[in-house]
Amino acid sequence: MTGERTRPTGSEPEFVSERFTAGPELEGARLDAAVAAWTGLSRSAAAQLCAEDRVSHRGRPVAKSHRVAASETYTVEVPVPEDPERIAPQHVPDLRLVEVNPSYVVVDKPAGVAAHPSPGWKGPTVVGALAGAGISVSTSGAPERQGIVHRLDVGTSGLMVVARDENAYTRLKRAFKERTVTKVYHAVVQGIPDPLKGTVDAPIGRHPGHEWRFAVLENGRRSVTHYEVLEAFGRASLVEVHLETGRTHQIRVHFSALQHPCCGDLTYGADPGLSAGLGLTRQWLHAKRLGFASPVTGEHVEYESPYPTDLAYAVETLREGGPRL
Repeated sequence: MTGERTRPTGSEPEFVSERFTAGPELEGARLDAAVAAWTGLSRSAAAQLCAEDRVSHRGRPVAKSHRVAASETYTVEVPVPEDPERIAPQHVPDLRLVEVNPSYVVVDKPAGVAAHPSPGWKGPTVVGALAGAGISVSTSGAPERQGIVHRLDVGTSGLMVVARDENAYTRLKRAFKERTVTKVYHAVVQGIPDPLKGTVDAPIGRHPGHEWRFAVLENGRRSVTHYEVLEAFGRASLVEVHLETGRTHQIRVHFSALQHPCCGDLTYGADPGLSAGLGLTRQWLHAKRLGFASPVTGEHVEYESPYPTDLAYAVETLREGGPRL
């Protein structure tokens, strides 16, 4: 898909109008799923835009259940924060506090929650949830992302660490930059990768023809992903992934390039039928383990997150021989 953004003149609007052209990977997808893929919004937020007649095709509003055809162009009115630098306290019931330390906090982030506020996003954020829970964070970093030393995609669940003081921010930021942090992800990808254990060393850059997407490009930034198949189901495989680098969408892009996209990841070529049969409305990708040197003691600490309900259901469905398409 391609995106074209237009902004009304004058004061900052509540919504910004964007145009998207569906690529072949979205052929036959429901409109709310396509809007979620284009904008980074959650599926429910995308459906709400459709319900409010904020998604149109050829000048007419379109229902969320509409099936998208490749090359069709849609106009989407995307919400933008009134003040992207303001951290509004929020109650995010599904966000779990794994560790609350005087110098850092580890959270288990659900899908549909962004790391921090940004233009075009009005949903819940990790920093907003921490503010709502009365947990202070470091003042380092840009105003809207204070304390954030790394991020997860909105549609990716799992573990994140946020710095609570300046010393922790400096040490954790350096640890991520120097790649001394243990980052282990689990993903369910289509098919069975060959070999079952391997390394993808392929540079990644912003896709030249598709806004919001990334791709393997010769002139991209060095990106290295190590993987091992844990379970093979025939139609899909559960893989463990260790990141050597941390590029935006790295796991999603690398497995898409291998022709084994993450199930549910319509943006990067997942089969819509298989995704629907597994009950997925987002990519099957979970930050399973996170380990780092404590910024206070220097000792290695490690945390683990169980699969959330939607991902666990998809795995059990595959183990039982489903889905029946």
